[in-house]
Amino acid sequence: MSRALGFGSVATAYERYRPGYPPELVDAVLEYAGRPVATALEIGAGTGKATRAFAAHAIEITATDPDEAMLAVLRRHVPGVTTVRGAFGDLPLTTTYDLVYAAAAMHWTRPEGRWERVAALLVPGGVFASLGGPLDLADPDLAAKVAGARAPYLASDDIPSPDGTPEDSPMRWPGTELTASPLFTDVRQVELPSPTVLSRNDYVGLLSTISAWLELPPTVREAALEAVRDVLPEQVDLRRDLTLHLARVVGDP
Repeated sequence: MSRALGFGSVATAYERYRPGYPPELVDAVLEYAGRPVATALEIGAGTGKATRAFAAHAIEITATDPDEAMLAVLRRHVPGVTTVRGAFGDLPLTTTYDLVYAAAAMHWTRPEGRWERVAALLVPGGVFASLGGPLDLADPDLAAKVAGARAPYLASDDIPSPDGTPEDSPMRWPGTELTASPLFTDVRQVELPSPTVLSRNDYVGLLSTISAWLELPPTVREAALEAVRDVLPEQVDLRRDLTLHLARVVGDP
């Protein structure tokens, strides 16, 4: 959980270096909904990378995040969105929404009662969407060089699956838990390749916003980032395989 609360210290860098989400992803969510989506609750909105994509569809969004520094950046870039500071587990269950969604954030929520809370926040037949995916180096040889350069400082910056489901499983988390839950139906997993190209400096900047790197002491982190920078070409090709999980809360639409 400590890793979930460290992003505010790099909110400006997070906004600068983290890529946004393609409109096709929002289109897939709205098509799945199959009916108008007027209201949405966003879990772990951060600086609003996904917020702006959904707001472009005139959806009334309530964006939540436990870190005020992240929400301050969001408000500058997505004016008009309602923001609420708070962890998902602490949000009141007094309002329901057509859509509840999380972009690269659901794994930071407490597992106890997670899906009961999501269901309670949805109107009957409402939709839950979880989206995200790793930003991996497309060149395996370069990936090996970067791993070697990083190794003396940080063994891995991966976030393991919350329920232990392997990444090559046909259905990955949170789809696995949603499928097992009696609260949801019509669970789907959609793959949306979104390759990205960054400059060397922007890729290093991106690494500096990843939770495992943020946990390193500042001097160690800087040394690790410089070691990685030294093995990078001027341009870095990333394989960004976005995964979208969709589910509908049980109830009359």
